[in-house]
Amino acid sequence: MNVPDRAEIRSTAKEAVRGIALLRDPLLNRGTGFTEQERDALGLRGLLPAHVLSMKAQAERVMTNLRSLPNDLEKYVALNALHDRNEALFFRIVCDNIDEIQPLIYTPTVGLACQRFGHIFQRPRGLFIGANDRGRIADLLRNWPYPAKLIVVTDGERILGLGDLGANGMGIPVGKLSLYTACAGIHPTHCLPVMLDVGTNNESLLNDPYYVGQRQKRVTGAAYDEFVDEFVTAARAVFPGVLIQFEDFANQQAFHLLHKYRDKICVFNDDIQGTAAVALAGLFSAMRTTGGKLSEQKVLFLGAGEAATGIADLVISAMIAEGLSEAEARLRVWLVDSRGLVVKNRAGGLTEHKMRYAHEHPPVGDFLTAIRTLKPTGIIGVAAVGGTFTPEVLQTMAELNTRPIIFALSNPTSKAECSAIEAYRHTGGRALFACGSPYDPVALDGKTFVPRQGNNSYIFPGVGLGAIVSGTRLVTDEMFMAAAHTLAQLVSEADIKQGSLYPALPRIREVSAQIAVAVAKVAYDRGLAAGVPPNDLLGYVQSQMYDPRY
Repeated sequence: MNVPDRAEIRSTAKEAVRGIALLRDPLLNRGTGFTEQERDALGLRGLLPAHVLSMKAQAERVMTNLRSLPNDLEKYVALNALHDRNEALFFRIVCDNIDEIQPLIYTPTVGLACQRFGHIFQRPRGLFIGANDRGRIADLLRNWPYPAKLIVVTDGERILGLGDLGANGMGIPVGKLSLYTACAGIHPTHCLPVMLDVGTNNESLLNDPYYVGQRQKRVTGAAYDEFVDEFVTAARAVFPGVLIQFEDFANQQAFHLLHKYRDKICVFNDDIQGTAAVALAGLFSAMRTTGGKLSEQKVLFLGAGEAATGIADLVISAMIAEGLSEAEARLRVWLVDSRGLVVKNRAGGLTEHKMRYAHEHPPVGDFLTAIRTLKPTGIIGVAAVGGTFTPEVLQTMAELNTRPIIFALSNPTSKAECSAIEAYRHTGGRALFACGSPYDPVALDGKTFVPRQGNNSYIFPGVGLGAIVSGTRLVTDEMFMAAAHTLAQLVSEADIKQGSLYPALPRIREVSAQIAVAVAKVAYDRGLAAGVPPNDLLGYVQSQMYDPRY
């Protein structure tokens, strides 16, 4: 992956950009940061006020104004506007203030932004491909002016824990790709957000005068499959070798699309595989605290969808690597869905993805009873039902375990199974806690705990970077296993002592580079990569990372 310079960007855009057009091009614009010499050379004299501001001064001004805004949605809108006018400055601000900015441009604020998408819409970003574009999707993709190496695509049916938001879900691919650039240095010209607008079954959106999508019920069945297949085929033809990330599809489509394409092309599903890797990394970190082995744990999931089964699959692979048979490993992983414990003799049957985790066991109707019956060492919440890790659930886990593993991974914050303070308070400060949304440090009984998000942003940027740098033909589960091990190894002893199961977020570019190396090594070792590995793979990866500066 070669990082394009400004001249190459101009060439890609097929125009020599000068004057007012330059100031309106977010990839090239520096605003008041253009030097005196650049103002003369580029026809900017008189189009800007006289004083030249450094990028640092511009960033300070933006942050001062941002912090004065009254709520997170207004901050999201302001950052989106900056993204639309000056990409380098936007990404500089994200990189330098990642703890503060990531929750604004991604979870949890992006959930509210998607719900309000039509009302706060300012300028299109990415491509909206509608069901009525069948037969001409390749032409739409050719309208994109840059050489995409990475596509994040959604159909908006299952946005975070918020459900069907239709075309409003475009906020998710845009947010994900912002993190690819900020966290892993993938150049913004290589990133393409795509919304497959096949309609929505959300009546409130269909009746919203400001809804941006097609006003029809969702396309389903064979017509849906043919539409997605045309998109995948066209994307690979227009952008050879492109990596496609499926994002926030409903369970049935998510599993179907991943299984259909994963052994054929360079594709992955972050909700299934990225979530799995970040959760597994957290479990590895928890084992450093307990001194136990993953293969000795019993894990109970609240949720039985793509996140739960994705995590479960990778956990079982890790347990097998520690010496268990597959059958032994499966008996250590259990799921609870809306109908209770997932068991084989359930009346009415089970969907295919749940069958792999349906054990021989009498029916159990609720999560708390399942905990008391199975006595798990860890619980992982991925059902997007807020407050389900009740005080009684947490207290029971603390009664059963010296150091209970409590992962409340659903987001946005309104869907979190419990808060950090609840997890620590109801376990007497003994919980090994990870969260899906950010929480402040918790002071309890004279000790301060620093909870960290089990956020996929620790995983997917590095995986994408490694896949692009190596030119791998496929993205495999072995790569996600390597990413999980790498992430866990980057957690310091100081992190562990304060209750943090993940590295500090400001280290994210270092984390992404190391994960990219691990992913690329798998690609080279398995003969999936293009060419031979560089002698200094880490140095090469770092050299390919975009650094947003003037």
